[in-house]
Amino acid sequence: MRLISPADFRTQPWKNGGGVTHEIAREDDGDRLLWRLSIAEVASDGPFSFFPGLARVLTVIEGAGIVLETAGGPIAAHPLDPVAFPGDLPVIGRLLAGPIRDLNVIYDPGRIDASVTLVSTVTRPAGRAALLCLSGRFRIGDEDLTPGSLALLDDEAAIGTRATGLLVTLAPRSA
Repeated sequence: MRLISPADFRTQPWKNGGGVTHEIAREDDGDRLLWRLSIAEVASDGPFSFFPGLARVLTVIEGAGIVLETAGGPIAAHPLDPVAFPGDLPVIGRLLAGPIRDLNVIYDPGRIDASVTLVSTVTRPAGRAALLCLSGRFRIGDEDLTPGSLALLDDEAAIGTRATGLLVTLAPRSA
């Protein structure tokens, strides 16, 4: 297990000036991204970045939500309700009622199956998983995971004490 606090996140502004991204963790295979976890602060409406060959799961963790305008129709991203879409899908984000923060999982869908689930406790995950604490406290072994922090889990169980979090599972794709 590895605990990552917000002080350890790597922050960078977006190229379009519409917000910032806080990269939490990532795994690469050589020069190719397998997966990346980040929190975005979206301050205004605007285009999303392209991630050709990758997929995304976006989960609003603060704020009223955002509508993702696409050629195929709108995708509503409401608080704590994960939405998945291709990383190369042209998207214009329209904030519903002011700024938001969202958890982004960007991954290679040819090699990784990823999902995001709202949880209050976590049984031992099968394979690689990450737990973002949103409220309360999760006890993992002899460590406490507090709001805003993330734990990369391998075989540990996380017990919630009136806690809410997002569990990200990252499993190798079956052939």
